[in-house]
Amino acid sequence: MEILIAVGILGGLGLIFGLVLAAASKVFYVETDPRLDRLNECLPGANCGGCGYAGCSAYAEAVLKGEAPVGKCASGGNEAAQAMAQIMGIKAETVTRRVALVRCSGEKTYDKDGNLVSGARVKAEYEGFKDCLAASKVGGNGPLSCKFGCIGFGTCVKACKYDAIHIVNGVAKVNEDRCVGCLACAAVCPRKLIVPVEPDRNVVIACASLAKGAVTTRGCTTGCIGCGLCKKICPRDAITVERNLAVIDYSKCDNCALCATVCPKHLIKDSKVETLKDPVVEPLNGPKI
Repeated sequence: MEILIAVGILGGLGLIFGLVLAAASKVFYVETDPRLDRLNECLPGANCGGCGYAGCSAYAEAVLKGEAPVGKCASGGNEAAQAMAQIMGIKAETVTRRVALVRCSGEKTYDKDGNLVSGARVKAEYEGFKDCLAASKVGGNGPLSCKFGCIGFGTCVKACKYDAIHIVNGVAKVNEDRCVGCLACAAVCPRKLIVPVEPDRNVVIACASLAKGAVTTRGCTTGCIGCGLCKKICPRDAITVERNLAVIDYSKCDNCALCATVCPKHLIKDSKVETLKDPVVEPLNGPKI
């Protein structure tokens, strides 16, 4: 009998609490816009942060409130932008896909004895925490002689959710087929070497050094020395030399790649004439020097 009484009491309490919760849900019910769920369905759910918001749901809510434009989702690209625009009853501009580019050509090559043959020179061996920002704070701008070059400890690799960037011969390299252009890698690069480019832009200047030519050469065998040969040969006047660094104006560039043929450092990349292969992934600690 006591067991039946206890069960009855518990059942009664459950019923009372259920009624209270049901009443509370009615009293405190907040009506949501059905478009929010539809906007979320347009997004890939990667929560990469490339749009500038904490995640896909936060971005969808910002679009619904009119606080953010459609087309900021790098992962979803043009398809997501057009679908979101249709839901919001607006017209969206075509979103051009972009991928990350690491502006450094200082890949290191070594001879059979382990001596550096080409690439960015190392002034000291760093034995601290394997993080690019941490390394850049010690020894006067880090372990490299070039203060503009890729440190190569893979902080960008850890930030990428798409396995689209790896360390190859001491320098970060992007796999364009996997890259969605979220630029999470760019956000953590302490030297701001990573920038967005259109994947069909086969001609890019993979260097960020602003040092004078002689200084650049001492720090890296492949850095831009600001010689201006690329500027002279460009038939569309699309290249200028600014602060010792060649810069391409893509509104004028037609991808002819004549600049790549005269660059004495071979740092102007022309992907149309390069054989693209899957990169050999180097351990983050790199070779000993």
